[in-house]
Amino acid sequence: MTDILIVEDNMELSGLLSDLLRAEGFTVSAACDGEKALSLYEKYGARLILLDINLPGMDGFAVCRRIREKDNVPMIILTARTEREDKLSGIVLGADDYIEKPYDVDILIAKIRGIFRRRLAIDCLSDGSISLDLAAETVTKNGRSIPVTAKEFELLWLLMENKGQTLGKEFIFGRIWGSDSESELQTLTVHIKWLREKIEDDPKYPRRIVTVWGKGYRWEG
Repeated sequence: MTDILIVEDNMELSGLLSDLLRAEGFTVSAACDGEKALSLYEKYGARLILLDINLPGMDGFAVCRRIREKDNVPMIILTARTEREDKLSGIVLGADDYIEKPYDVDILIAKIRGIFRRRLAIDCLSDGSISLDLAAETVTKNGRSIPVTAKEFELLWLLMENKGQTLGKEFIFGRIWGSDSESELQTLTVHIKWLREKIEDDPKYPRRIVTVWGKGYRWEG
């Protein structure tokens, strides 16, 4: 999964920002319009999105709205639009911050690192009898340890973190295995099967990890 997705139609600015962020140790992907941004995010995911508002076709507000319908990935809006209404719209739609252009790169990087630190502070997830510990990468059911692989843990965390939301197969695959993975989509199906065998009361009739036919999977807990 990519650390940061840049959505910016100014190719020169996008290239400069990409280089700066890579120099800081982040992995970066970039899109020059809203449709491309949604496509990249659906396939490969991102830990944070830097989003311009003035985009050709679908604007940044529409991109933000579409992503917020099914995911809570952090977003920072970067734009030359300074109107109060625009700032309010961004925050209401779920953006984590709003930075006016031209911006101080050091401040931007500090904000990015701050968001990543806050996300990492969420180190435990629990839903009913299932509990996850991020630091130890352990899973327990009714207080009993359940052995899982690293990929099984990542997959379970992603599903539980988005409880009640249907996540597409390609989206899940991109988030867990990455855009450059040599694995095939069938790998996801196999891992879902293994997880169900470990955490479901009856793996043949799963009630926690639910299949949404033609779309993907959803955690019901």
